[in-house]
Amino acid sequence: MTEQEFVIAIKELGIEATTKQLNQLEKFYNLLVEWNKKINLTRIIEKDEVYLKHFYDSLTIVKEIDLNKINTLCDVGTGAGFPGIVLKIFYPNLKITLVDSLLKRVKYLNEVIKELQLENITAIHTRAEDLHEKYDIVTARAVANIEKLLNYTMHLVKANGYLVAMKGNIAEELSPDVENKINKKYKIIKINKFFLPKENSHRSLVIIGKRN
Repeated sequence: MTEQEFVIAIKELGIEATTKQLNQLEKFYNLLVEWNKKINLTRIIEKDEVYLKHFYDSLTIVKEIDLNKINTLCDVGTGAGFPGIVLKIFYPNLKITLVDSLLKRVKYLNEVIKELQLENITAIHTRAEDLHEKYDIVTARAVANIEKLLNYTMHLVKANGYLVAMKGNIAEELSPDVENKINKKYKIIKINKFFLPKENSHRSLVIIGKRN
């Protein structure tokens, strides 16, 4: 996915990219490649691949969540900053917390935040289980299987907030039995299954809320 294809694809998600945002993405890409030589951030470093599988993929959350109406978001297991950094670039209204258990990655994330001049975004070195804040939205992209993920994250979700688990093919880990088990404790609001453009790989957004 070229930058131009990216711009067209996110327009279909309802996002109009500004020159500033595209420049920030370009800088983010360069930092990712540079730091990836020193620490293991991602095996995807080809530019077209990064724009599709990291940048575009991070924004697919807007298929289900209107981020213009959200105040606080926590990105658990953010790794190289996906989706958290990308969401901050396009939704500066969000107050974002990036959580990662590896200190080296947190140092990299802080460098990205500084270089991109992002505000109201914090990268913290901790495990999600040890965090006690509450957020409107908690995201986790390709982190743990769904049952384990709930144990790590649901205590961070506000009473009327949501966990958005960003997955590949969710069918592999969400059998009817597992779905029933989850629904006894929480509430699966929606599962949106779709394909990534160009390569047509499976993607799923699993929206989970708390029971009243």
